[in-house]
Amino acid sequence: MYSKILVAYHGSSTSHSALNECMRVLPPNSSAQVHVLVVIDPPPTPVVSELGTFVESTYEADLIAARERVEREARQAGALLQEYGLTSTLQVECGDPVQVIADVVERLGIDLVIIGHSRQKPFALRWWRGATDAILVEKVRCSVLVAADREARR
Repeated sequence: MYSKILVAYHGSSTSHSALNECMRVLPPNSSAQVHVLVVIDPPPTPVVSELGTFVESTYEADLIAARERVEREARQAGALLQEYGLTSTLQVECGDPVQVIADVVERLGIDLVIIGHSRQKPFALRWWRGATDAILVEKVRCSVLVAADREARR
């Protein structure tokens, strides 16, 4: 059985699928450590115009608002896990999601990463840019469970 599980979560239906898979993998009252990780992909940084003046930006305010929103959603996820009988810790990090997940996996010695997958992106876009789950599999040294969003259209 897995002892350290990381669930990538951001409040979408795909991350709810990842949370549900975590509860399917672990029995209630399991002693496994569940880490709910929320990664905030930072908004673009302020830009300097052609005249050398800063374009008005709400960078800090956007980052604070995003952090508050995802922390609230992640606390709801933690409450759901607790209702099921699992204890979890919440981590909120900022950066590129794949790199942040890989860094947390390494730092915490995670055995299993659970991420959600959406079928909503066109196949050509996934092929051209690469799917996040496929890129993540190459970066981490543990198992990766990709939870499909059962509600999404094919």
